Amino acid sequence: MKNLQIKKIKRYLIYLSVSTIGFSACADYIDVVPDNVATIDNAFSLRNEAEKFLFTCYAWLPNNADAQSNTGFLAGDEVWIPVAQREIYPANNWRIARGGQNVNAPLVDTWRSGMWTAIRDCNIFLENVSNTSKVPDLSSEDRSRWIGEVMFLKAYYHYILMRQYGPIPLARTNTPLDANQQEVRVTQRPVDEVVNYIVSLLDSASNSAVPLIIPDQASELGRVTKPIIQAVKAEVLLTAASPLFNGNSDFQAVRNKDGEPLFNPVYDASKWTRAAEAAKAAITAAESAGTTFFPFRKTEYGQFKMSDETAQILGINLGFNERWSSEHIWANPNYQAWNIQRDAMPLLTIDAVVGTARQHLSAPIKIAEMFYTKNGVPINEDKTLDFTNRFTLRTAKNEERFHIKEGYTTARLNYDRESRFYASLGFDGGIWFKFDTKSLSDEDTYYVQAKLNQPAGANNHGWINETGYFLKKLVNWEQAFASSGVSYKSYPWPTIRLSDIYLMYAEALNEANGPSTEVYTYLDRIRERAGLAGIVESWSSFSTNPSKPNTKDGLREIIQRERMIELVFEGKRYWDLRRWKLAVNYFNQNITGWSVNQEVTSDYYRLRTLYAQTFVAPRDYFWPIAQGELTVNPSLMQNLGW
Repeated sequence: MKNLQIKKIKRYLIYLSVSTIGFSACADYIDVVPDNVATIDNAFSLRNEAEKFLFTCYAWLPNNADAQSNTGFLAGDEVWIPVAQREIYPANNWRIARGGQNVNAPLVDTWRSGMWTAIRDCNIFLENVSNTSKVPDLSSEDRSRWIGEVMFLKAYYHYILMRQYGPIPLARTNTPLDANQQEVRVTQRPVDEVVNYIVSLLDSASNSAVPLIIPDQASELGRVTKPIIQAVKAEVLLTAASPLFNGNSDFQAVRNKDGEPLFNPVYDASKWTRAAEAAKAAITAAESAGTTFFPFRKTEYGQFKMSDETAQILGINLGFNERWSSEHIWANPNYQAWNIQRDAMPLLTIDAVVGTARQHLSAPIKIAEMFYTKNGVPINEDKTLDFTNRFTLRTAKNEERFHIKEGYTTARLNYDRESRFYASLGFDGGIWFKFDTKSLSDEDTYYVQAKLNQPAGANNHGWINETGYFLKKLVNWEQAFASSGVSYKSYPWPTIRLSDIYLMYAEALNEANGPSTEVYTYLDRIRERAGLAGIVESWSSFSTNPSKPNTKDGLREIIQRERMIELVFEGKRYWDLRRWKLAVNYFNQNITGWSVNQEVTSDYYRLRTLYAQTFVAPRDYFWPIAQGELTVNPSLMQNLGW
């Protein structure tokens, strides 16, 4: 009988095999995995064994520091890679961007590749650790904290599934071993019910002994805190309030097997109020924990001679790519941004070894066009700067030397732009200031040379930049070239930053109540860090549409653009465009870039189309459920259009 029980348990348990990252002690807690325990009782017999199971629940978190694993990073229109790399860089998320999604073998299929198993592990943990007769050497405070952490993880894994598939089943508890066929055949629940269940888990987690600040930073950084819980709650409710889920009539006929409607087609404005309240609570929690914009002070780097312009750019970048930056709310130490830096880094000198600076992650022209002018308004609205002929050529002057190499000829598009443009993008002729002896002065430093037969040109099969725009934001400035290769300072990938929840609050508050001083305040905090004047001042002084911030519709457009600029290359744009129901507009545009295979300047700066994207609405707003899953469980309904 005991052997039969063990066999049954093994059918329901899947344990991860996680490789050691070897970054620092603060990553070790996630790296530990349970031994092959024979029974559940053994797994929760002592604190040490239960802690291993806790870390298994953490180990299912997605690896967003990897370009191929971060779904939103390559699935949309924000980042492109060379077609020639399909064999050496087989990114399934990029195949989605190229229209490859299908029902027989869905791409990035979290339904079948982990999330339900992750939730099952969380349920096993909660069932056992919530029983005070189990794990007798576990203190009551640690018990409460651990339960809160796993409740959060269970909620987050449900959210990942909801974001991809829309209405999903709810795994409130694990299916009993002796369950009948009807109990096993679960069905999707209405979206509002899914959201409320996720939020209830997050509220329970927040009310546990999960700390505001990690008490032992040497060994526990990356574990769940109250600001993380509040920030994710805000994101969940913001998603639920957005047009894809709130009053979406496209899906009003979608029902589950029991005939229940899965989407409420009636718009509910109170969802925005609920999201705004959650975002404000997240801000309060984060700021109480000391979260603030990264305080870059050039006086702390006395060995460098750098301008205010360069210091501004570094401060913006280090807010994202510095280890444990002061503005990180949630960063995962188990997934270090090292490979993604190599994939983004251009070859700045002939000494760099090809392959250690692969430079193949590129931004389409539309992303370069997205950033504001130096006056803080879109390039097509600035009444003082003419970008009509933005693809024509211009030679950099002395006063432009901190952004573009003096005397270098590049496109007009690259001039007169805001600091986040120069912090986020590298381009032919663009300055790339680095922490090494050559960069002691930002007047004699590195710059990108990207035409054919130049160091960063399209000279190497596979490792080329397809558009001419490099992802500078991803590369920490403390890296160096040598004859043996390039060294990088890795950092834990930030899943949520302070500016993210500021933008969540501004968006939800505008949708709930329209423009207000409060909305402007949180937008202007972000703009001030970027060296820009406030929203109202910028539009009234420089825009051809000066009243735009004064209406809900106009301010909505501004907020959406602010999110896409501030959070560029963080894997957010793809999900935002979907929840706003704007993916059909953006993902049906051509992916374009410069003619990077050309050697002559005038030939290089000719626009070329790399790919004609297609997005079919409403089908492509949600993932298909694999046909095999529908065969196994006839109670599931396929998503609309698949």
